[in-house]
Amino acid sequence: MFIHRGKARTEKHNLAIASLLGFVAGLVNVVGFLSVKKLTTNVTGHFAFFVDEAFQQKIVQAFHTGLYIFFFFAGAFFASLLVEFYTRRRENLIYIIPALTEAFILGAIALSGTLLMQQNPDIIAFALLFAMGLQNALVTRISNAVVRTTHLTGLFTDMGIEFAQLFFYKGKSRRQKLLKSIRLRLTIIWMFFAGGVTGGLLYSSWGFRALLLGSFLLLGGLLFDFIKIRLVLMRPKI
Repeated sequence: MFIHRGKARTEKHNLAIASLLGFVAGLVNVVGFLSVKKLTTNVTGHFAFFVDEAFQQKIVQAFHTGLYIFFFFAGAFFASLLVEFYTRRRENLIYIIPALTEAFILGAIALSGTLLMQQNPDIIAFALLFAMGLQNALVTRISNAVVRTTHLTGLFTDMGIEFAQLFFYKGKSRRQKLLKSIRLRLTIIWMFFAGGVTGGLLYSSWGFRALLLGSFLLLGGLLFDFIKIRLVLMRPKI
């Protein structure tokens, strides 16, 4: 699901990665909010608070809020930097390093979150925002901006536009393309919701360890691609 890029990706590839990463994003969103009471999958709300605090000349608070925005940006920058670097050197590592990094961050917060809550809860928010910025940039680059998984505002906007277009586009090929796009967006929304519900249920019993599920899912996705590649290489040549 990770290994195909751009035009090489099919609807099946996009649905698979949308399901996996949408679920992980929903999980992180709820666990992050329940634990540190901060949004950790997007920066829209943080930006509003940043502007409000800046206008009120609450410099320290504005700087603090600005760090939430910065860490999401830093994650996106880091992922894109790796993609560009490995595109020019070892293309097979384009998705592996960013996905492993995200899995490591989620695992680290899952195991150390209780301690961090006592010492500096902001580190949790910073780390999760970095991980989600990384995920959003990675899947955007891999899918040629077809799939985005960490926030729903754009998804609902695009889906509203596409539903409206169904009333006007009567050509078969055009309608099929619209329906495929709507199906993809509905998949992301549903899996984000499912991840959020799962995160809420697990957090009530496991606390931060609920994030281990997200880490294991990412590692499972990488393992799936690795096995798939090995099977292709082992296939006898005719």
